[in-house]
Order: sequence, then structure tokens, then C-alpha cells
Amino acid sequence: MHIPKHIAIIPDGNRRWARHNGMEKQDGYHYGLTPGVTVLRLAQAYGIDEITYYGFTTDNVKRPSAQVNAFSKACVDAIGLIMQEDVQLLVVGNTNSPAFPKALLPYTQKRISFGNGTIKVNFLVNYGWEWDMSHMHTASANRNTIADNLHSREISRIDLIMRWGGHTRLSGLLPVQSVYADFYSIDTLWPDFKSEEFVEGLAWYGKQDVTLGG
Repeated sequence: MHIPKHIAIIPDGNRRWARHNGMEKQDGYHYGLTPGVTVLRLAQAYGIDEITYYGFTTDNVKRPSAQVNAFSKACVDAIGLIMQEDVQLLVVGNTNSPAFPKALLPYTQKRISFGNGTIKVNFLVNYGWEWDMSHMHTASANRNTIADNLHSREISRIDLIMRWGGHTRLSGLLPVQSVYADFYSIDTLWPDFKSEEFVEGLAWYGKQDVTLGG
């Protein structure tokens, strides 16, 4: 089976899951932590080189404060769990905003290895595509490529994007790195994640004709 080198995960449906289970919307984010670790271990088992998690966006912080606090905490907790695995961790997002969790600042300057560091893990926190591309106007002046001027320049091109929650939109995820990515949508809400959904997504990708525009 042809395995993608880099996959991106959009873990959608936490609020809907909470509502369906008689909880407040913000309560759903906590239940997305275990699926996140499971996906990471599956990616390692299948020999995937790099994985990106979409934590929250600069637009998400417009939601009610209870939800913002909850998904911010979930991101910090997720990083705490990821650090216990064999990873090379990098957090990318607008650190100049008060919405960025200060506890994650140490992981934004460079990629940090934990354990054997067998897989690159990128975590997008308070990420916005406009923020990411805000230095692009300097590319021509400096004769650099567009990618060189991204805040997310340390993140490689994405092969496969997997989104839970039934929607089929990027929601601003790394527009440059996603340019040739295949998109796989799963109806299951993220807290109800099942390992076979990930495996099925990899099998689907293996059947695609990946030409990169050629």
C-alpha cells in the first residue's frame, strides 16, 4: 500500500458530540484527547514521517469564552500527552495574540525531540492562514520562495488530509502545504474516532493517482 509521508488531521465534531451526549458544547474537547494519541501511534505504526494536528484557529477564538478556554486547555493537554511519545514536536501559531496558550511557547521556536523522535508532529494553535502568509510580500524582494516566507515554513507539503465530523472543507489549513493534498472526509464525530477509519483512509489514499500536477 502506498503510504503518505505527511498527513494532516482535522478533528472536527467535538461540540456536536457533546451536545448529542447531553453536555455543554465546551465539554467535548476533552474527549478528543485520546483519539489524538491513538492516531499518532497508528501513524507511527504505518511508517508515516510527519503528522499535523489542527488545534484551533484565529477565527475560533471568536466563540464564547467557555469554549475558547476549553479548546485552549485541550491543546495544552494534548501537547502534554504527545510529549510522552517518540516525536519531534513543533507548535505553530500566532504567539503574539493573547489567545495563544503561554504554556506552549517553548515549543514554537524550533522542533524539539522527545523519546526516540521517530515522527515529526506539528500542532497548529491559534493558527490563521492570513497570519501564516503575512510575510509573503517580501518573497520577491528577497528572491525567496513563497514557502520560505511562511510562518509555517518548517512544515512540509501535505499528502493526505483526513477530516472527521463529516465536513469537506480545509477551514484555512496550511494553504501552501495543502496545494496537492488529497482530502478524505469521515462522518464520525472526532470523540467517537475508530482506528479502522484511519486505516480505511490510508487504503483510500493508496488507490489515488498522485501526480502532483504532472
